Amino acid sequence: MSSEKLPRALAAVAGEEFRRACGRFATGVTIASVLDELGAPHGLTVSSFAAVSLDPPLALICLGHETTSLAAFRAAKYFGINVLGEDQRALSEHFARKGHDRFDGLDWAPGETGVPLLAGVLAQMECAVRQRVTAGDHEILIGEMLSARVHKGDPLIHFSSRYRKLADLGG
Repeated sequence: MSSEKLPRALAAVAGEEFRRACGRFATGVTIASVLDELGAPHGLTVSSFAAVSLDPPLALICLGHETTSLAAFRAAKYFGINVLGEDQRALSEHFARKGHDRFDGLDWAPGETGVPLLAGVLAQMECAVRQRVTAGDHEILIGEMLSARVHKGDPLIHFSSRYRKLADLGG
């Protein structure tokens, strides 16, 4: 019999503590985009974006169940990811606000799959949905990247509940 004691039973952390801890992880900021069944564009600010696999090239986004455009993302075969540059905080905030047409007056074009791609961003990616997973209060969309366009510039960063630039992370 081992003399090692089992660790005490741990309870999940409270939501606010979880949010603060995850906020200590710097992330880039993206706009996820999709066309609905009628061809109307939808999008929202997403910092829960990650590369999953190189072969095949898979990426994921996480969307909250309260997201107003969730139905459009659930029904779509394709989605877009637009990686924001350091000077695009206003664009991130525009897509984070509810209750308005987020694409009205914006410079965007349909990609090869039809998904909305924003002009002037650091990267534009088009993904084919390969898997949908429900986890807690979010929907995870895993997509195979079909195309990617990369442009020069520095990223917009989100850290500790604030927008940052790379230079801001020094202290």
